[in-house]
Amino acid sequence: MKKYKVLLYVLLGVCLSFFLQDILSKKTFASDFNDNKNYKGEENNRPNFIKASEHAIQAVVHIKSKYISNEVYGYYDPFYGKKFFNQPKENIASGSGVIISEDGYIITNRHVINNAEEIEVVLNDKRKYNAKIIGKDYNTDLALLRIEESKLPFLEFDNSNNLRVGEWVLAVGNPYNLNSTVTAGIISAKSRKINILNNGGIESFIQTDAAINSGNSGGALVNTYGNLIGINTAIQSKTGSFSGYGFAIPSNMAEKIINDLKIYGEVRRAYIGIHIADINMQVQKELKLSGLKGVLISKVLENSAAELAGIKDLDVILEINGIKVNSTSELHELIIQFDPGDEINCTIQREEQIKTVTLSLKS
Repeated sequence: MKKYKVLLYVLLGVCLSFFLQDILSKKTFASDFNDNKNYKGEENNRPNFIKASEHAIQAVVHIKSKYISNEVYGYYDPFYGKKFFNQPKENIASGSGVIISEDGYIITNRHVINNAEEIEVVLNDKRKYNAKIIGKDYNTDLALLRIEESKLPFLEFDNSNNLRVGEWVLAVGNPYNLNSTVTAGIISAKSRKINILNNGGIESFIQTDAAINSGNSGGALVNTYGNLIGINTAIQSKTGSFSGYGFAIPSNMAEKIINDLKIYGEVRRAYIGIHIADINMQVQKELKLSGLKGVLISKVLENSAAELAGIKDLDVILEINGIKVNSTSELHELIIQFDPGDEINCTIQREEQIKTVTLSLKS
C-alpha cells in the first residue's frame, strides 16, 4: 500500500511540474510580447489603431495644385491645309500633406506642387487656405509649404532610425480625392532604392504594405503612437494602382530637409567625399574582401573629409556613429541627416583590421 502511495505522489509531482512549467512559459511569452514598445496601447495583444488614426487624420491635409498646360489643337484649313495652335488649359493635381507645426508649416512631396500656379490646402475640418511655397528639394522629392493660421493640429517627427521590419504602421492621405483615408500594414523593408528619382536623387525608402494610391503622395506614414515616421511618396505597380508595395521617405531624412528649407531656403548637404558601392559576392571575390558586410569605398576624393581622416580606397565602411550600414542607400540615409561641419565616427575595415576614425564633414 505504501508503494502505491509513493507512486501516486510521484505522478502528482510530475503532473504539477508540467502544469507550472506550461503556465510560466505562457507568462514569459506574454511578458515578452507586451514588453515590445510597438505593441504599447494594444488590448488583448491585438493592434488598436483608433487613437493613432484619430490623431493623424487631424494633421493630414488635402492639397490641390492648379497649373497651366499648353494643349495642342489642330484644324483643317481648305486653303492652307492642316494647321495647329496652342490653347492654355487649367489643370488641377491632387495630393496630400502633413501639418508639422501649429503655425501652419506643411510637408509634402515636391511632385505634388511642382509647376503649381496656385496651391489650395483643405484641412480635415474642411477649412480652405492658399499656401505659399517655402522651398523644394529635387534630390529627395520634398517640399515645404505654409498657410497663415495658428493653433493647428500637427504631427511630431519620430526617429526613423529605430524602425524595425514588421512594425505596424498607418498610411494617411487622400487617395482618389477620398479625404482622410487611413490604411494599415507593416514595415516590409527599409532603405529601399527603386530608382524613381533622377539626377542624383537620394533614395532610401521605407517599404510598406499599407495601401498607398494616387493622391496619397505627401501624406503621413505613422506608427501606432500616431507619430510621423515617413512621408508617403511612391508605389511600385504595373497598373498605377496599389499592388502591395508602397514607399515612404524616412522621417529623419524628411525632418533634416524641411528644417534646412525653413531656415536657409535651401538644403545644406554634408559630404564624406567618397565614391561607394554595394558589396556582393562578385565584388568580395575580386577584391578578396573578408565578408559581405558594409559599404565599399571605391575612391576617396582629394582633400575630402575622408582623405583628411586617413580613409583609403577599398576600405569598407561598417558603421556610422555606431549604426551598422550594409548598403549604399543606408549610408546615404544616415549622412543626409548631418550638416557641414558636423563630426561623425566612422568604423572601417581595412583588410583584417577594424578601426574607428572621426571625420569632419564638408559641404
